[in-house]
Amino acid sequence: MTGSEPRTSWAPVPLTGAAAPCWVNLMTRDLDAAQYFYGAVFGWTFRQSRLGGAFSVARRDNVPVAGLVAGASAYQVAVAWIPYFAVKDADTTTARIRERSGTVAVGPLSLGKGRAALASDRDGAVFGVWQRTEPSTSPPAPADHSHAWLRLRTRNAFDAAIFYGEVLDWASGDPGGCEVAYVKDEVLVRCGGRPLARISSGAVESAPDPLVRPHWQVQFPVADVEATVTSAVEHGGALVERRPVQHGREATLRDPDGGLFTVTDVRAPDVEA
Repeated sequence: MTGSEPRTSWAPVPLTGAAAPCWVNLMTRDLDAAQYFYGAVFGWTFRQSRLGGAFSVARRDNVPVAGLVAGASAYQVAVAWIPYFAVKDADTTTARIRERSGTVAVGPLSLGKGRAALASDRDGAVFGVWQRTEPSTSPPAPADHSHAWLRLRTRNAFDAAIFYGEVLDWASGDPGGCEVAYVKDEVLVRCGGRPLARISSGAVESAPDPLVRPHWQVQFPVADVEATVTSAVEHGGALVERRPVQHGREATLRDPDGGLFTVTDVRAPDVEA
């Protein structure tokens, strides 16, 4: 395990708010290879999901932190980390996505203790929605753990904030809901008073570089960015980009199957420049 313990007190928002992030999933082609790589880089352990042999759950300190799905080939989708947002009603949410010129690629389907759908926004950034239909039996994340946080690289941050706000009920005013703030040229989304995601402009829809095209970037906090980069490269990954930020460092990596993810030592997404 190298550099896997973050020096941050920010934790993912609890799933009480309708638009809180509930999960991040890696869509991959080779589950065993993915488990080997992420286990070595982050120190995660894995358990097979009740959904079958193509699904596993990554854990840290016995707390679920992410899902791995060997479904990229079956569903004919790219290898990628995908955020899933908790919603009250998956059917209503997918209808909203279509009404606002987004695309619903899969679902809603019944999966385990809920219903899920895979979609993309108007600019092509892929995300999922999740409606829980049965109570969770997993232990809650400790308050001093942060498993992942999100940044949307999009064509126009303000247009994207309107799309997701309408689809996911951001800024609805409901108890435990989300608030949207405009900070410089970005949009910051907080749920339950805690940072959820940043939305940044400047992506180019037709760009050949996947880092430039609109996409949701899953960022994993680590204690030591350079040590994590070294471990990733040693285990078959590749460094794609280093990026200095005001309050720390971050690096975008590619796993051996092509999945992009970012590691950062920034203590919280709402303090980054």
